[in-house]
Amino acid sequence: MEPVPDPYPHHGRQSAAERSVHRRAGAGTRRIGGARPGMTTIAIVGVGLIGGSLALCFKGQPGMRVVGYSPRASSVRKYMERGVVDHATTSLKEAAEAADILFLCVPVGRLEAYLLELGQLQLRPGCIITDVGSTKASVSACAARLELGEACFIGGHPMAGSERSGVEAASAHLFENAYYVLTPQPDAPESAVERLTALLRLTKAHIVRMDAGVHDEVVGAISHLPHMIAAALVNQVRGYHAQDPIYGSLAAGGFRDITRIASADPVVWRDILLNNKQVLLRLLGDWNHEVASFARMLEQDDAEAIEASFRSAGEFRGQLPERRKGMIHSLYECYVDVPDHPGIIGSITTELGKHRVNLSNIQIIESREDVPGVLRLSFREQQDLDAATQLLESSGYAVHF
Repeated sequence: MEPVPDPYPHHGRQSAAERSVHRRAGAGTRRIGGARPGMTTIAIVGVGLIGGSLALCFKGQPGMRVVGYSPRASSVRKYMERGVVDHATTSLKEAAEAADILFLCVPVGRLEAYLLELGQLQLRPGCIITDVGSTKASVSACAARLELGEACFIGGHPMAGSERSGVEAASAHLFENAYYVLTPQPDAPESAVERLTALLRLTKAHIVRMDAGVHDEVVGAISHLPHMIAAALVNQVRGYHAQDPIYGSLAAGGFRDITRIASADPVVWRDILLNNKQVLLRLLGDWNHEVASFARMLEQDDAEAIEASFRSAGEFRGQLPERRKGMIHSLYECYVDVPDHPGIIGSITTELGKHRVNLSNIQIIESREDVPGVLRLSFREQQDLDAATQLLESSGYAVHF
C-alpha cells in the first residue's frame, strides 16, 4: 500500500496538480446549473451516504460546482432541498457531459452498466471517472475495455461508512481520518491521478494507492470474509433458536455486538461477494483451515495450543490502530456499571445533555457474560465518547470499553 504524497504540502501555496483541479473546464462545452467558465464541475451519480458526503466536502469550495444525478425526480428534489448539491438532474447525459470529474456512487452490481452507458456519451477531454465501490479489479477491467476517448477511469474506495444510510445521513466529516484507496491502471495519466488526489484531500482522508487486485485481496480478508462469517454464525444460532427459543433470549450483549455486520444490506452484499468471488473462495479455504485447526485442538485436548491461539490473536489485534477509520465502521461505545434503582438512567442522560454530549443510543444489557457493564452508551463521534467517559468517571461511575 503506497501512501500518496501531498501534492501541495506548503500551506498558502498551490501545486500545479491542485491548480489544475480548478481550471480544467474546457471551452465550448455546454454548462449546466449556473456553472461559469473556468469552474470545475463535479458530477456525482448517486447522492446517498457516500455520494452526499463527497458533495458536502466539495460544495462551496472556490471554483467548484457540484451536480447530482438520480433517475428519480423525487431524489433530485431531495438533493436540492437539503442543499447537498448546487444543481441536480434526472439526465445522466446532462450531468456526465458537463463533468470534469465524475463520481460513480452506485452499488457494485450496477457499476459496469453505468460505465457502459458513459462510454456512449461525449465526455469532456480530460474528464476523470472514479467510483466508490469496495471491489476494484472487475470495474477496472471493465473500464479498460471501453473507449473513453480523452477521459480516463481511476478506481476509488473510501473506507468509511455509517450505520445510517441515504443522503439524510451524509456528512462532510465522514471521511476524516479514514483511508481512501485509489487504484489507477498502469496507463492512467499521472497528472489525472494527482488531480483526483488533490480534490480528495478536501475530504481530509488519508489517500493511498494500491493495485486493484491487491486491494480486493486485502479488503476481502478484512471486510468481505468477516461479513460472511458473521452471517453464517447468526444463521447457525438461528437454527438452534428454531428448536429452542432460549438461544435468542440469551444472544444479547457480546453475541449481538460481534455479529452486528450480519445486518448489512443483503442486496449490496450479494453483489459485493459475487464480484469478489475468486478471492473469497481462496479466503474461505484458509478460514476452513483455521476452523479445522480449532477442531483438532479440541479433539486432542491441546490446552497449550488453544491458549497460544488466543494469545497470538490478542497480541496482533492489540497492534491494530484504534483511531483510524476502517472498512467496518467503528462504534463509539462504552459500558457503564450502574446501580439498579429508579431514575439512574434518566440522571445519566440528563447529565450528558447538560454538557452537550451527543448520545445516539442507549441500551440496558441483560445478558452480561463478557460484557463488563450493564448500560451501553453509543455515540457518533470519538469526541463525544471521550467527553462522556470523563464526565461519568468524574461522577463516580465505572466505565469500560
